[in-house]
Amino acid sequence: MDMQNNEVRQLRWDEYDTHHHLRAAAKQARDRKYNDFLIVDVDGHHYESEHYREVFEYIESPVMRRNAMEGLKRGGRSSMLNSEVGYQDIGGRITRHWLRGKEKTPPEKHRDVTTTTRWMDAMGVDYSCLFPTPMLFLGTHPQVEVEVQLVQAYNRWLVERILAQEPRIISMLYLPFNDPEAAYKTVKEFAGKKGVVGFMITSPRYKPVHDNAYMKTYRLIEETGMPLSFHAAYSWGEQSLSLQNRFIGVHALGFMWFNMVHMTNWIVNGLPERFPKLKVMWIESGLTWAYSLMQRLDHSYLMRTSDCPALKRKPSEYMQEMYYSSQPMEKPDDLSILEATFKMIKAETQLVWSSDYPHWDFDLPSVIYDLPFLNEAAKRNILGGTAAKLFNLDPKPVKKIPEGE
Repeated sequence: MDMQNNEVRQLRWDEYDTHHHLRAAAKQARDRKYNDFLIVDVDGHHYESEHYREVFEYIESPVMRRNAMEGLKRGGRSSMLNSEVGYQDIGGRITRHWLRGKEKTPPEKHRDVTTTTRWMDAMGVDYSCLFPTPMLFLGTHPQVEVEVQLVQAYNRWLVERILAQEPRIISMLYLPFNDPEAAYKTVKEFAGKKGVVGFMITSPRYKPVHDNAYMKTYRLIEETGMPLSFHAAYSWGEQSLSLQNRFIGVHALGFMWFNMVHMTNWIVNGLPERFPKLKVMWIESGLTWAYSLMQRLDHSYLMRTSDCPALKRKPSEYMQEMYYSSQPMEKPDDLSILEATFKMIKAETQLVWSSDYPHWDFDLPSVIYDLPFLNEAAKRNILGGTAAKLFNLDPKPVKKIPEGE
């Protein structure tokens, strides 16, 4: 991709290359000497839809497998997957969304392994926790069995075709949460598999996290010592969000809303007391929601402690023991506000950096590294040290930052 005068773009789709696309990120990585310490991205993405034909081969039900494969031929209303209205590429102006599919990769490795490690190296990332993109919306699918079958297929494909090939790519596997028994079986099947470092619940869904049907799954994850994460997304079909007439409103509210609902239920129903060793992480909601919810829940709790008989401490104290991913990190003009947020969530030990690449609003490691109120130890904890402990990773850096152009 070449640019002239910041106005006329000559898009060479046949020459698109991730390293060239992220050359400014690579310069940041070299200038800040990221080679000297570990950087872990707890939320990177791929577009599994580019490989649905491979994924669908893993669907157990022959009828559902055929329906899924047939849907690839026609799309639209013939497709098995539900989709969400959204405008992440801003009318095509985020060019990597459509150019990346043209990038040339060698045949000896899976395409997703090559493209993922390319952007990791360009940013200075040693390990990336990889998540799906379209499948983040499966929690609102009208057919529970579709979520179960597709998630099971995706998890097996990811473990066998991606994680097995590249030790730097890890994942917290998707739990088909709408079916409690299937969620439990997912943990039983995949705990201990190469590259599996935890389990993930997609937040847009309408199942209460405190339902007794999930308790044995939480206990099992707690026993593995791995984290359980809630990955945010949006749903324009959610009744309150349907009042928004612009995508910006749905995106800004939706990514906070679902995690706030689940966090509130998690706290007031005493799950931190019931599973004190379960490490819980909240992904892709930014940070301001947590600060706000801590204050709101504490205020209400002190007036209505009888509503939360299982709690022995204020809600904020439990929340300060959970983990939060940074992206999309809000950047107020007054940095003292951000500093107060970091203090409230105990960022030095509880915040973990995430890129969310290749999505439209991704963050580079510099959003943390360049903060003036963090000391060197805090920066290194947030950028990789804390995640390495959570995921039991080797703390030695393994990245290969591209040389300057």
